[in-house]
Amino acid sequence: MMGSITIIDDLCRSVLNALGILFCFYAVKTLVSFRRAIQPVHGWPGFRTVFSGKTFTSSFRIRGISPGLSGVRYKEFQDAGCDVMVRAHALPSVHLIYMVADPAIVSEILGSRARFPKLLREYKVLRTFGSNIVATEGGEWKHQRKVAAPPFSTRNNRLVWNETLQIVDEMIREVWKEQDVVELDHITDITSALTLLTIGTAGFGRRMSWDENNVVVQPNHIMTFKDAFTTAAHDLVLRVIFPMWMLRLGTARMRSFARAYSELTQYLQEMVETRRSSTTNAVHDDLFNNLLSANKGESHEEGSFNDDMLFGNLFIFLVAGYEYTFIHLALYQDVQEKLYQSIQAVLESDEDLIDNLPRLCPVHRVLYETLRHFPAVNKIPKTSTYETTFSLMNAAGKQVTLPVPQGSDIWICASALHMNPKYWDDPEAFKPERFMGEYPREAFVPFSGGARACLGRSFAETEGVAVLAALISQYRVEVQDEPQFAGETFEQRKARLLESRYILTQFPVRAPLIFKRRWAHC
Repeated sequence: MMGSITIIDDLCRSVLNALGILFCFYAVKTLVSFRRAIQPVHGWPGFRTVFSGKTFTSSFRIRGISPGLSGVRYKEFQDAGCDVMVRAHALPSVHLIYMVADPAIVSEILGSRARFPKLLREYKVLRTFGSNIVATEGGEWKHQRKVAAPPFSTRNNRLVWNETLQIVDEMIREVWKEQDVVELDHITDITSALTLLTIGTAGFGRRMSWDENNVVVQPNHIMTFKDAFTTAAHDLVLRVIFPMWMLRLGTARMRSFARAYSELTQYLQEMVETRRSSTTNAVHDDLFNNLLSANKGESHEEGSFNDDMLFGNLFIFLVAGYEYTFIHLALYQDVQEKLYQSIQAVLESDEDLIDNLPRLCPVHRVLYETLRHFPAVNKIPKTSTYETTFSLMNAAGKQVTLPVPQGSDIWICASALHMNPKYWDDPEAFKPERFMGEYPREAFVPFSGGARACLGRSFAETEGVAVLAALISQYRVEVQDEPQFAGETFEQRKARLLESRYILTQFPVRAPLIFKRRWAHC
């Protein structure tokens, strides 16, 4: 008996010794690879850590262990004394990440799609419903852009404008019941629905009422379209991490997402089948019709969409929002008053607003300044196809050349770029007037840039201007006074309202606002 125990002990000891040797070999191999990888950027400012930002340590910054959420604001670049930082990590694999807040280098990256294509693995979450224009490159991207681009041309701005104004008017009449005071627990209560209804009509040819999307659950469903979309979009990363069977059995949040995901998939399928089976001969000049036309073929040859591509693009074009604009206007009443006066001056003219958009430039400036502070995406991920270099000033003010090995990740840090004081005067201040006349366009990338610039930019800007013009002309927006926040300073209130989460895009955690009829409070 004792002999058997001794044999087992010896066996366990041998296994542990073997594992120890293997671990030591792996550690030495990883260390050598790491030192070799960082040799070209030795001494360059940045982070050198054991783990990447995609591991269990992603939420924490621990010196030498994890970088945390780095590169979000310009202060990190300012402290480093350079507008490009290099992040290097050893696990799960050795890799370099270049974080860029230098406008000249950003222009170089965006202007050369062949040298710096999209880093597609960073867009994995956006392929959950299928291949789409945002999460593709090369020939597949060219084909999807060709199909999706026509409805987003400037000639459709009138359709977007008219539909948006009608949707806002319906909201005031049917949802707000023409009340003089409307209190919102969270601004997203209306902004997500406004975007959803506008894109649904102008983009997909699906006219939806406010009741249909906010109150009434459609037959064979357990959630409204709006609730299904909002829940699925905010927690979409769960679909990448967990299989559906685990989501259905997991935490309350996981189960809620699983229900929303299934509901949204069913809604999209029904939208497709309804349009396919339509017997009308009406010509639908919208995104949905273009996608369906490309989807008619059963083959997967170039020129046709399969169902995964169709659903993927339907979902990706639903992701939008402009919550932060209303929050900033509520915080900065002087800016809101100037905006109101400029809108009133245009409304008093006899011209059609859509034909007189240049006079609504103040609205555009407010939107742009909001996007400067809160771009839809914090970073624009690219990769280096070839071994190359960046030329820039180092911390000592000397022109230097920074090597960029082939296969390196490159992040255009939009939030940091937009706060670079070398190009923006008093960058932390909210000053829409900075967009009057010339401004540093190369330091402003809210819609990305180059060939991969946002396809829906014109659509989004037209919608945003229409919503702001319609609501600010009738209502003054203020921050709700809540007892638990009595006595807070302006900076504390600002930080609370602008506290954000980031999933697919940035969105505020909670921003309770109040809308007051202007002529009822004179």
